[in-house]
Amino acid sequence: MEILLTNDDGIYAPGLEALERELRRLGHVTVVAPATEQSGVGHSITFLSPLICKEVYQGERRRGWAVEGSPADCVKIGIFKFCPRRPDLVVSGMNGGLNAGINVLYSGTVAAAIEGAFFGITSVAVSLEFEEQAQYEKAAALAARVLQQVLAQKGPEPQLYNLNIPTAALGPSPTLRVVPMSIVRYGERYIERQDPKGRNYYWAAADPAPRPTAVETDLSALERGCVTLSPLQYDMTDRAAMSRMQGWTFDLE
Repeated sequence: MEILLTNDDGIYAPGLEALERELRRLGHVTVVAPATEQSGVGHSITFLSPLICKEVYQGERRRGWAVEGSPADCVKIGIFKFCPRRPDLVVSGMNGGLNAGINVLYSGTVAAAIEGAFFGITSVAVSLEFEEQAQYEKAAALAARVLQQVLAQKGPEPQLYNLNIPTAALGPSPTLRVVPMSIVRYGERYIERQDPKGRNYYWAAADPAPRPTAVETDLSALERGCVTLSPLQYDMTDRAAMSRMQGWTFDLE
């Protein structure tokens, strides 16, 4: 199996290295990742400047290709140039910090997986709850086990997935929930402060906490310490609204 591995934390991120080691048990891995951290860049791509790509090493071991661009850039150039053949699987991660709820829309990690899905390749974004002493090795082993089981059970059609691993799931007897992405709005507040020169600046706050919903989502399952797996799609057409609009008339004179 040919695997393209990328992330948004940069090519030297510990989560990338841990996941690479585990994925090599599943197939051949080509690493194409941003040269520097690209967290929160979403699905941006580089149009107005060239993509500088450099092969990087750790001692004598080839680490992969460092791209001075976004995670989505890395997937595009990885498929076009650096993979020995078309990948069978695109994996983005392992991110240092969960990508759940509406944060999926901002995430460079998820955007890289979406880019892989654009090419008709099964793609998975993998994220671990942030901690200063994050257990990337344990989480990577758990992620690889989940990936193996996903690939064994899914149909032949390509599919996009978002996998989140809370710290609690790295203990004994972890559980996994297949859940939808939460669309509850949160992080609505800014903290106002002053810098040493008296100028106001604003820092985005993550509160208030998401409100509970009747349906279990990635956020509620993660709060209970479950690993979450969410199938995603990038077609944003509102089919119900489109159906209602079929009878509309427009006069452009």
